[in-house]
Amino acid sequence: MDKKQIIGAIKQLKEESKKRNFSQTFDLIINLRHLDLKKPENQVDFYLTLQHGKGKANKVCAFVGPESKDDAKGVCDFIGIEDFDSYKKDAKKVKQLADKYDVFIAQANIMPQVAATFGRVLGTRQKMPNPKAGAVFPPKANIEAIVQKFTTTIRISAKKAPTIMVPIGGEKDSEEDIAENVMNTYNQIIHHLPNELNNVRNVLLKLTMGKPVHMEK
Repeated sequence: MDKKQIIGAIKQLKEESKKRNFSQTFDLIINLRHLDLKKPENQVDFYLTLQHGKGKANKVCAFVGPESKDDAKGVCDFIGIEDFDSYKKDAKKVKQLADKYDVFIAQANIMPQVAATFGRVLGTRQKMPNPKAGAVFPPKANIEAIVQKFTTTIRISAKKAPTIMVPIGGEKDSEEDIAENVMNTYNQIIHHLPNELNNVRNVLLKLTMGKPVHMEK
């Protein structure tokens, strides 16, 4: 994928976009082919930290025990273990929490409680704290560093439908930064596909409220 081509697509999207009263996000869309997603080995699911961020920081919610509460204050929104009972009694409250935050991290020794209380809702939204991604941590870990990592992390997933769509930058970001994010993300996705480029049907870039632009893969 050529950087000049990506920058050309970004310019085109900006020129064709109507002025909005909010900052739009650039989304990278990759449609896949020749993949039987019923087979786990063909599924795509991994986390990627964007070099230049995705336009706006993720909202991170941490499930922590009393010993980590002070460390969590000021760096993320969090829920202490004493709050779990109120959520167990209110399914609507759990759904509101799941919708409000982008990323969930958790202290390892309370993960059983997290799973029992929030697992059904967070699982369906693919937001359960993921140990492989570093979202599950021991007591007294460096929570600030973990949160900093996840504010610019995206999840790249194709497990049921052969399409990947991820935020790749903001309308106010530089064209160079967005292009570099596109190239890095595209290359990472290619390496996670069993037949690499042969599994890519097409690649598109779009703004939140705009029509997509096709790019050469």
